[in-house]
Amino acid sequence: MTAADKNNIALYGVMVADHVPAMLAYWDRDLVCRFANAAYLQWFGKTRNQMVGKMTLIELLGPLYPLNEPYIKAVLDGQAQTFERKITQPSGFTRDTIANYTPDFRNGKVVGFCVHVTDITPVKMQELERTNHIITEQNIRLINFSNTISHNLKSYSRNLEMILKLFITAKDEATKDKMLHHLQIISKGFSSTMVDLNKVIEAQNGGDENNEHLNLYNYIEKAIHILGIEIELSNAIFINNVNPELTLNANAAYLESILLNFCSNAIKYRSPERPLIVELSSSIQNNELELSIKDNGMGINLEKYGHDLFKMYKTFHRNPDAQGIGLFISKYQVEAMRGRITVESEVDKGTTFHLHFWLG
Repeated sequence: MTAADKNNIALYGVMVADHVPAMLAYWDRDLVCRFANAAYLQWFGKTRNQMVGKMTLIELLGPLYPLNEPYIKAVLDGQAQTFERKITQPSGFTRDTIANYTPDFRNGKVVGFCVHVTDITPVKMQELERTNHIITEQNIRLINFSNTISHNLKSYSRNLEMILKLFITAKDEATKDKMLHHLQIISKGFSSTMVDLNKVIEAQNGGDENNEHLNLYNYIEKAIHILGIEIELSNAIFINNVNPELTLNANAAYLESILLNFCSNAIKYRSPERPLIVELSSSIQNNELELSIKDNGMGINLEKYGHDLFKMYKTFHRNPDAQGIGLFISKYQVEAMRGRITVESEVDKGTTFHLHFWLG
């Protein structure tokens, strides 16, 4: 190989190195720079004339040198090194890098080492975004679980309070026996609910929603029993026309919460002009199970309030018990089970909520 060929190879080598986005450099045993590519020079804000053959690694790294010194000593002892390091550029921006030090052996002795430093800031940013996404999802799950507990147990506590008041004020044994029967129903339902809520905790610790095949008719009956005293005191009529054989792949605690919310809302927003009638029915179309909950209550002005219907803390009637969170929670829970909600309503005529669940 001629001197001209060697010179061309050297020129091509520098050109290729200068087009590599990673930082490439060579430091001799005295830690004097013998080569630095364009990326290396740019990162540290130096020129090739300032560095090559003149600058030491101690001078270049400054306060970073003590952190890198153990790796430098190790590579000069013949051991390749890989480590992560944050580097602050002259612009003041700090970037994450991964560095590789490779010893240069000649005649069995280390005479220097090659440096390869890669910018991994984009990877770190992706990891941070992924971590933030996980934390956000966990927070959403935690908030939803808290709301689910609050909503489910509120129905029990409200009915329990009513039953106890009626029991205390009862003037005959028949009424007391009736209230005790309601207490037994509430107690049994509460125990079942706690089992379902524990399943939710286990599922969230495991990262899924723990769906199972549930009999929709039976869960509606359970909600009606839980709300029994409210239904009786309001003289409401609940009609469960759902197919008794129908099953739904759902989260038990969520399904109970959804049914309790829509049924208790029907009672809460009943019309003072007529007895409340709530009809629950089901159908299957296009691989979707549709649960319809129809009432003849006060109704909602969808033209005015439709866009806010499922938003948190939005209320549409002057009911003092309205908190504006029930529909928000139910929407989240339905969507968590791959479902969606549509609604039809007319003021002073009533409302029908359609809950669509994907069966695929």
